[in-house]
Amino acid sequence: MNNTDVEKYINELLNVSSFKDYAPNGLQVEGKKRIRKIVTGVTASQALIDAAIQLQADALLVHHGYFWPGESPSIRGMKGQRIRSLIKHDINLFAYHLPLDAHLTIGNNTQLGQQLKLDNISPINPDDAQCLIFHGYLPAPVTSSDFAAHITERLGRMPLSSDTGSRMIQHIAWCTGGAQNYIQQAIDFGVDAYISGEVSEHTIHTARENNVIFYAAGHHATERYGIKALGECLQQQFSDLDVHFIDIDNPA
Repeated sequence: MNNTDVEKYINELLNVSSFKDYAPNGLQVEGKKRIRKIVTGVTASQALIDAAIQLQADALLVHHGYFWPGESPSIRGMKGQRIRSLIKHDINLFAYHLPLDAHLTIGNNTQLGQQLKLDNISPINPDDAQCLIFHGYLPAPVTSSDFAAHITERLGRMPLSSDTGSRMIQHIAWCTGGAQNYIQQAIDFGVDAYISGEVSEHTIHTARENNVIFYAAGHHATERYGIKALGECLQQQFSDLDVHFIDIDNPA
């Protein structure tokens, strides 16, 4: 499959043109034209690039790519090493950020809700195609501590929680990754608890003073599932593609 055809398909699938993002979505580093083997993963780290090289992949498809605002435009140091590795081995790098978070079926938020076995998963504002805060319901109310244990079991890591008591919760909102500052929107929506990947010092006070339970479940841990689902979608759509998901462990 041609690399530009892969980009066109994903761009249309994720409705990329509708998003104003922090980094370019699509083909960030151009490699060989013909793509057969794709490695997917959360972040285009050197470890993931090395794994793609080991598998003789033609393309790397990630959620966190390069060229973020505020970073130096110079291709040197760690960034230079990563890009040199890709170019030397003729590997394409595709990256999709907010469009992958927001997608209603394969997006990070929908996939996290499914991973946590929540019901009635949807954006809090279904009329906004770019809405990044989702909500859903537990099948029955559980204590805040039991839900923390559930997150631990489902994601393989213990979340930080603003409460470890016995308050009953059922209506949950979440946004994967570094979305702790969306907590007020979740509170205004009227949920019992809010999940994100990261936490700031003020997040805990905001949760406690608004009588909402907050969980920080890990940036990486909450964003593993969308890129995996996107790769599986490509595999199902195009039988000549060979897609491999590789999870490079990251405790953050």
